[in-house]
Amino acid sequence: MADPRTRIVVAEDDEGILELVVTRLDLAGYQTFIARDGYRALEAIYTNTPHGVVLDIGMPNLDGFGVLRTLRANPKYRATPVMMLTARKDTDDVRLAMSLGAKDYLAKP
Repeated sequence: MADPRTRIVVAEDDEGILELVVTRLDLAGYQTFIARDGYRALEAIYTNTPHGVVLDIGMPNLDGFGVLRTLRANPKYRATPVMMLTARKDTDDVRLAMSLGAKDYLAKP
């Protein structure tokens, strides 16, 4: 069981995937905050200073790569662990995410 003070931001625009991820994290004891687009993800991150982020790539307004670039440019969030969660399975996308500082890359079914 996670420390209940461990905060995770989940940024995902697909309602079903969002519900699944948040439910699993909540059951594991994490405190979750949700966002359905890239700008709201940044807002949730800046407001809640999470211990980690689950980040979809294909979101409206600002994609996950843009969110990750913005986080890594800010010294306060440079070390925040980010796991990319996406339907995009292209090798170049994986390489880009990792080069931008993602800690892991999980492909959706």
